[in-house]
Amino acid sequence: MAISLIATCKTHYSNSTGEGCKYAGHSVGRRDHRGVKSNPKNARDVIAQIEHEDMAVMDLIRSNEWIVMLDEHGLDVGSEQMASLIGDAGNKGASSLLFCIGGPYGHGRQLRERANVSIKLSSLVLNHEIALVVLCEQLYRAWTILKGQKYHH
Repeated sequence: MAISLIATCKTHYSNSTGEGCKYAGHSVGRRDHRGVKSNPKNARDVIAQIEHEDMAVMDLIRSNEWIVMLDEHGLDVGSEQMASLIGDAGNKGASSLLFCIGGPYGHGRQLRERANVSIKLSSLVLNHEIALVVLCEQLYRAWTILKGQKYHH
């Protein structure tokens, strides 16, 4: 199954972030990182910023992608549940998963409506690089759980 990531942030990912995701990607399958610049139109209003980021993210979403929105109010999932989520998406016919990391003020209305599921990585607020590293590690872990490999325990 193809795994893609979209993150709305101010900077490009560092080498350490990229290396962690590259490591996870060897087992997970094809992966695609798409970035959206935080506050692309330099809006002074938070609502306008969220709407501009939302439109930019929606422009990058492909019609066949099963969307997993990462959100602080999403479902609290453990590693086994993450594996089940990925497996269930595949069983429902999804050929591509897209994980979306929101901007500093979260996701906009369009993405919230389009998302198939919303999960949280932690009860803590994480910066984008840390969230991406945690996500990539959990994707790798989920994949090994699905394949019955020993990485998880």
